Amino acid sequence: MRYEELWRGGPIIAQSENVFRLGSDSVLLSAFAQAGRAKKACDLGCGSGIISIHLAFNNKSLTVDAIDISEDAAELTRENAALNGLSGRINVICGDIRRHRELFDAGAYDLVVTNPPYFAEASGKSAKALPIATARDERQCSLSDIVEAAAYITRWGGRFAIVYRPERLSELFCAMTAAGIEPKRLRMVQHKADSAPNLVLAEGRRGGKPGLKIDPPLIMAEYDGTDTAEIKRIYRR
Repeated sequence: MRYEELWRGGPIIAQSENVFRLGSDSVLLSAFAQAGRAKKACDLGCGSGIISIHLAFNNKSLTVDAIDISEDAAELTRENAALNGLSGRINVICGDIRRHRELFDAGAYDLVVTNPPYFAEASGKSAKALPIATARDERQCSLSDIVEAAAYITRWGGRFAIVYRPERLSELFCAMTAAGIEPKRLRMVQHKADSAPNLVLAEGRRGGKPGLKIDPPLIMAEYDGTDTAEIKRIYRR
């Protein structure tokens, strides 16, 4: 077991070799989503629990239900919630997102977030180890499965936030629109200012009116390789 501190005095995240490791994409999504006035959130495919913990850590009135199909991931999220004194506000469910109608009440959440598998099954971009492979490709849960679950559990006017791959942005927006979640905000993530985007951050509203706002890109590093001011702010460096 390894332990990582997001910033000095911030959340401490235990990492296991059987659960997809903490990455910057989850941290960036947490910062992008920002709970705001949300009182109840759901983290679909929680992994080690970083998004749930980050949101709850920064929003003292927020409660989060976190779900993952992996027993190892669910248990690690419980451990991380306890490690950060958040067990009372983070409820962990080991379950299949595709059974969302059995597991959740319709329209129960103000905010739904997800860092889903990025790659289609058999795309050649998966991992060899099964627990990690299921977090990278769609063998157990497709993009449509996730968006349909989000649409069912998000309240009318509630928000859905996702981090995804830019090459699948068209698929994402089509899935969101088909499920009744209108894409409302988009932000590209780039390593440097002259780099092509390697991630997208997207937010939609259930039952929202058409109209997409495109934010300035999030640049990770300056030309000399140092963190940008925004990354320093997100990680409180």
